[in-house]
This record gives sequence, C-alpha cells and structure tokens, in this order.
Amino acid sequence: MTEADKIQYRASLKHPDVEEPIDLWFYRPVGFRVALLGRRFGWTPNQITIASIFLGIGCGILCYPQDLWLNLLAIVLLILADIGDSADGQLARLTHQYSQLGRILDGAAGDFWFAAIYIGIALRLTPEWGIWCWIMAIVTGACHAQQAAMADYYRQFHLLCVKGKQGSELDDAKAVARQYSETKFSVNPVLKVFLWFYRNYTAGQERLTPWLQKLRKEVKEVEGVERFEEFEGFERFEGFERFEGFEGFWQWLRKKSLPLMPIANALTFNCRAITLFIALMLGMPWLYWAAELTLFNALCIYMVRRHEAMCREVYCRLKGQGGR
Repeated sequence: MTEADKIQYRASLKHPDVEEPIDLWFYRPVGFRVALLGRRFGWTPNQITIASIFLGIGCGILCYPQDLWLNLLAIVLLILADIGDSADGQLARLTHQYSQLGRILDGAAGDFWFAAIYIGIALRLTPEWGIWCWIMAIVTGACHAQQAAMADYYRQFHLLCVKGKQGSELDDAKAVARQYSETKFSVNPVLKVFLWFYRNYTAGQERLTPWLQKLRKEVKEVEGVERFEEFEGFERFEGFERFEGFEGFWQWLRKKSLPLMPIANALTFNCRAITLFIALMLGMPWLYWAAELTLFNALCIYMVRRHEAMCREVYCRLKGQGGR
C-alpha cells in the first residue's frame, strides 16, 4: 500500500475498540481492496451488500448436501459474503455514501445469510430428526437474532462514546417509528418494508436495555445533546464527586464499556462462522445449534447484565443516588 492508501484504509475502519483481530488481519484489508475497486467502477455500497446477500444464501443452499466438498464451497461463499459485508461499509466511509436504507440493509444481510444456513441445516437433518429439527432451527434462529442485535447495539453505543453521533449508527426507536409512519408505501415501498422490520428491531434493543435508555435520556436532559466534550459539565450535579478524575465524560464511559467489546465481537460473525465451519467439517451441523443455545446465549446474557449494571451505576451517580 502507498502512504495515501494507508491513510484511506485507516479512515475506512470503524475504530480499533470494536474491530476484531481476524477482521483486521484478513477481512478489512481484502474488503478495502474491493471498496477501492468499487469506487473506481462506480459501485454503490448497497450493490455490494446485495451481492453479499446472494453469496450468503448460496452458502445456506450448500449446507444442505452431506458432501464435504460442497460444504467446503459453502464456507468459501460465506467468507466471500463477509468480505462484501466489510467492503460495503468501507466503501460508504470512503465515499461518504451513507443512507438509512444502507444501514438497515447492511444489518439485514447477516440475517439473510444465516436464515438460509438454518434452513439448509434443517433440510439436511429432517430425515433423521423430523419436525424437531425445524423447531430447533426456529428457536436457535431467534436466539441468534437477539444475540446479534444486542452485540450490534452495544458496539454502536461504544462508537458513540468514542466518535460521537457522526461515528455511530445508534438509532432511536421512537424516531424510527416516526419515520415509518411518515413514509408512504406508494412513494417508497422498499424503505417502508425495511423500516417496519427496523422499527421492531430497534424497539427490541431498547426493551432489553432499560438502564441504558435511562442513561441516554439523562444525558440528553443534562446537556441537550447526546455527546458533549468536557467532564466538568457535571459539576453542578449532586454525586459528581463520586466520579474519579476529570476526563471527558464519554472517554471515561468508553473505558467502562471497553471490557465488554470482546464479548460483543464474539457474538458477531467470526466466532459464529468458525463454529459453523467446524460443525460442517465434522459432519455434525447440529453442533452449531448446540453452541447457539449454550455458549452464545450465555455470553449474550452476561454481556447484557454487565452493560446494564454499568449503565445503572453511571445513571445513579448522575442522579446523586450512588451506584447501588
């Protein structure tokens, strides 16, 4: 890479706090090359996202046959899909082609991939398990969706702490619901449909994070904005002395959130994909579902409880009630 390319590459990343080692080693550099190619040929981030969706669906189809070589090809397609998922965001950051539809579509891409994968595994197991494999697919799929939603929410909250509104895609459920009601199906049917799903998605995230929502509301009431720079802005509030140091509030909050980022990252693509790869190579795809129901669910529950406890402590200190 030239020095200019290195500068652009760093600009295409989210932030080291939320980037995974495998992404930084492989997916981000390769995705950056695809993003540069896309910029050269005039591709849009949404076009790359849609291509990644079809690649992920192809992976799901190839999970159905009990054939090692076809299963290996499924893995290759999923890797290519995730390269596209990395490239679309990098291209958006390079070219400033941001849109809410793009954000929603990018978030939905992984759901399309894994829905196809779950269906492929269920079809493969039906002769042996009967209807029970479909029940397992539905239950584990619901768990997967919740895990991914919460991991994304906490990562976006962390980016809000680090970069402010411009660097985060943390949305407000009420604002999304208002946009949904204002969007006419006759004018923009695609956005209307995606907003319906996204409205429910953001409402679910907020429903599971009551203390985080209280904290966000308190911060808005204190300063009138989501992010402010100086920690000293809290001096007039009782309980201020309970904080240690005089760093910027959001930088301080970032340090509180940082230990939970590896857990949030573990609930995104890479650990899940590695688990799927192992299960397919062993010829036992049901092992992937077992990991969803045990390991990934346990990590999600722990992450939510830890983050909520953190938000409760900060909120109570702001209100002068202590952290208990």
